[in-house]
Amino acid sequence: MNDRCEVVVVRRPGRALSVQDGLAELLAAYHLRTEAEKGASVAGVDDLPDRYRAEIADPRAVFADDVVLLALSGDTTVGCLVVTTPVGGRHEVKRLWTAPEFRGQGIASRLVGAALTHAEESGAEVVRLSVWDWRTGAIALYERLGFAVTTSWDERDHLVCMERAV
Repeated sequence: MNDRCEVVVVRRPGRALSVQDGLAELLAAYHLRTEAEKGASVAGVDDLPDRYRAEIADPRAVFADDVVLLALSGDTTVGCLVVTTPVGGRHEVKRLWTAPEFRGQGIASRLVGAALTHAEESGAEVVRLSVWDWRTGAIALYERLGFAVTTSWDERDHLVCMERAV
């Protein structure tokens, strides 16, 4: 898609998610791509680990205590990001994903910006995230937005942990 679309970022607490909003499809694409990048042989959603299948099957339940940000182009959901409830003054950003045909339009930046605004409004001191080291474009985006690599809180190989003050 060559035309830049008008994108609106909306906040939705997990309990207010609609099954029509396209979030499940974006989460499925995110998890399938991630597993493929890890080298896992995953033919479809049914082959994903249980915790990921649960997110796709019922994001409303899984993210009920979190804030889900959706990027919409018209009535189409084209991006998502989950901001967890704060723990110890820290929010965590998870599941940032933009539909491939909508990349390059600043959607991910706007979603992260909305997450930072939400964190600030809710009184958080820090926003943190983790990203696979092979996702160099995502790491560069996070660095441009003020995130810095920090001591890992997750011992999985190839995972980079980053954070920034709000």
